[in-house]
Amino acid sequence: MESRERRPLKRLRLALFLATVVSLLPYWSQAQSAKASDALVLEQQGKLEEAAQVWLAVTQRNPKDAAAFARLGLVLAKREKYTEAVPAYERALALNPQLPGVQLNLGLAEFKQGHFQAAIAPFRTALAADPRNMQARTLLGLSYYGVKRFAESSEYLAIAARADPNNVELARSLTQSCLMAKKFACALEQTRRILQKSPETVAAHVLTGEALDGLHRTPEAIEEFQTAIKLAPHEPNLNFGLGYLYWRLRKYDEATRAFQTELTVDSGNAQAYAYLGDIAFKQNRFDTAIALLQKALLLRDDLRIAYVDLGAMYVEQKHYPDAVASFQRAEKLDPSQSDAHYRLARLYRDMGNEAASAKEFDAVRGLQKKKQEGTDLAMKMAATPD
Repeated sequence: MESRERRPLKRLRLALFLATVVSLLPYWSQAQSAKASDALVLEQQGKLEEAAQVWLAVTQRNPKDAAAFARLGLVLAKREKYTEAVPAYERALALNPQLPGVQLNLGLAEFKQGHFQAAIAPFRTALAADPRNMQARTLLGLSYYGVKRFAESSEYLAIAARADPNNVELARSLTQSCLMAKKFACALEQTRRILQKSPETVAAHVLTGEALDGLHRTPEAIEEFQTAIKLAPHEPNLNFGLGYLYWRLRKYDEATRAFQTELTVDSGNAQAYAYLGDIAFKQNRFDTAIALLQKALLLRDDLRIAYVDLGAMYVEQKHYPDAVASFQRAEKLDPSQSDAHYRLARLYRDMGNEAASAKEFDAVRGLQKKKQEGTDLAMKMAATPD
């Protein structure tokens, strides 16, 4: 049964398609004798608008001509009228689900509009019909990436990459999928392949660093980021990545220099301010820490580390309502992290709110896998706006 969510979209597509039909009604009086062969000649001559008019006339005369609808969709897609192409393809498939190539073309029309979820089904159907179709496989993998289903994305892209080992862009897409799926060995294999062909590719060194960090080879990851910075010293986010790796190793002096350098490149990097603030907090420089963390949150209000650190300092200053609000915001940003729950539990206990404290301690005990703040460099780098 068709989902209710899909119905408005299909109605919109149909309305747009009908609008196209209405706009071309004046031509139909001249096209009553038009034939598919006429449309094909116009396509060969590059007269796509005229060809679309003839195909519309053909479908009007014979509304059960699946091939004509499919060809109409293709001509509209060539004119980059993807919204109008989709209902033409869908009508063709409704008339003849086995029509060759139409599922792939439908997926392409959705994909090129950024409708990645809608593209998945036709690409899957096209691939099932022809498992050797690497275009369908690659586009399916990229569509899964677009909807953040990274594990599935990496599976499809891995096969496509093996079939086309010289395609650097494909290897890079696979690398990013593997990183986001936490398949770090897969990511490292691909970045090594990229660097063999293009050793001075900045992005490849960054991706290699992220993969090495995921494999807990942080000193080697630092070397990759240092190489990337030498190649592109003014590239935003590189010094942040380097600083973050030093921060992970608790080398706060080196981290501070890297974060400060990042801010000379990109004065709006909120995460650089946040981690400078965290370092100041760890060094008991509360006034400096609060100023840096508040600056970070003015730039971006979703930095969990800033709320946790501010909450801890507000507790020390006995600003309990501010501390509660900070910890609650940190919990909302990532309920799976135990530190905000634990700090809030202790704060509630000190405030005499035993029921709220017990609830927070229960939450801490319920977290079977306690994640540490910032265990994934790839996620941190991806979270930094361009």
